Amino acid sequence: MKNPNALLAVFVFVLSMLPLKAQQNLDKTSKTQNFDHGWKFSLSADEKAIDPNFDDSGWEDLTLPHDWSVQFPIAQENPSAGAGGYFKNGLGWYRKTFQVPQELAKKKVSIHFGGVYMNTEVFVNGRSVGIQPYGYSPFYFDISEYLKFGEQNVIAVKVDNSEEINSRWFSGSGIYRHVNIQVNNPLHFETNGIAITTPEISEHKASVNINTSIINETESIQEYKVTASVKTENGSYTSELDLKNAPGETRNGTLAIELPNPKLWSPKNPNLYTLKVSIIDSEGKLIDEVEQSFGVRTIDYSAEQGFKLNGKSISINGGNMHHDNGALGSAAFDRAEIRKVQLLKNAGFNSVRTSHNAPSEMFLKACDSIGLLVIDEAFDGWRTEKTPYDYARYFDLWYKKDIQAMVARDRNHPSIVMWSIGNEIIERKDPEAVKTAQLLKNAVLELDTTRPVTSAMTTWDNDWQIFDPLFSVHDIGGYNYQLHRAESDHERVP
Repeated sequence: MKNPNALLAVFVFVLSMLPLKAQQNLDKTSKTQNFDHGWKFSLSADEKAIDPNFDDSGWEDLTLPHDWSVQFPIAQENPSAGAGGYFKNGLGWYRKTFQVPQELAKKKVSIHFGGVYMNTEVFVNGRSVGIQPYGYSPFYFDISEYLKFGEQNVIAVKVDNSEEINSRWFSGSGIYRHVNIQVNNPLHFETNGIAITTPEISEHKASVNINTSIINETESIQEYKVTASVKTENGSYTSELDLKNAPGETRNGTLAIELPNPKLWSPKNPNLYTLKVSIIDSEGKLIDEVEQSFGVRTIDYSAEQGFKLNGKSISINGGNMHHDNGALGSAAFDRAEIRKVQLLKNAGFNSVRTSHNAPSEMFLKACDSIGLLVIDEAFDGWRTEKTPYDYARYFDLWYKKDIQAMVARDRNHPSIVMWSIGNEIIERKDPEAVKTAQLLKNAVLELDTTRPVTSAMTTWDNDWQIFDPLFSVHDIGGYNYQLHRAESDHERVP
């Protein structure tokens, strides 16, 4: 093809012909509401876009997910580096006008972003509600106090990807994953506040533990019941727990369900169950409810026997997968995310490492349902930069928040069998790196103790044995390009 942008231009044209929803009204009865439609976009640095009365009528109409990098021709001025495809960097604004029913005035309303690249600041009705520097983390803000109930509201999202080199691979630009609104009663489950584990599994039964985190944002003590249920072809299995929260208190509670004759999850048989967890008040009224899919499986590992899934040794045969979708750029369209997993599975892989950042939620759902083992990776680097303007400048202030955002969102996916805290860390020889690795591991273990922690280790010189203290922090040592050292490593450190 003489013009490499021709295919991309056709795709953008087709997208532009799709019907766009007009101004959205929030639903007063729905808990989770898709918020992808009815956005306006401009690649500009006009700070006046914060103003609710700003005239955005000349801006582009679009539906999320959106990657502005692939939308424009190869940049003649201020292009990104090669990893960015030489597309246009810059500062972009997204705006959306929406109605909030008066009936939601006593609710808690939050906005949830799957991922925005990068340096994001969110404004509601002209007021800043929060920032998110890292472009791969899921994040959310409670916007209840910023809303005008029974009136029109304006949200503006500032996305600053103007630095020339901030990534070693194609990052894309903009709100490239889904956006949702959540509407909760003041007594509700915390976001990602349900953790499911299966500590005991046999051929005849599986113990399912459900840890719940519930926050009381009312001004009075709340007494309530938490129920959990799993339906199978053989029947329904339930558990319940009575709890009480003081005003402003977050209370954890654990429920247990025993499943008879469980169908185990594996890449060959990716069996999934659905858990429903509910909060019932003292009068029997449903206050909050969450559905969560999960799988029943065991993982084990040792230097002598390698990796075991459901008690059987298994060779992990996979590849690294970056988050972009080829000509679609980084926009995480559901079908494209599913197709990626299908292609890997059809090629004979049984696993994937998310290089080098948390993936989209749909990608992990596809791994669960299609059957791929996942090493879920948080960062490409820590404190020492690999490219100018990369995550190193934010690491100290944000590492714990970002890695825990990944673990809290992803921990119920049976496909995930390891957490990776980093990839080919530059400061790997520095004793400080050992402390950093321990900090990251501790942050993971605060939320999940059921999976091993690893990272991808490599070297560019002869000093390999010096990594032993850093390796020792990990549960599993990851080798990049250095597998020829594994035999002598086992002899030296069995």
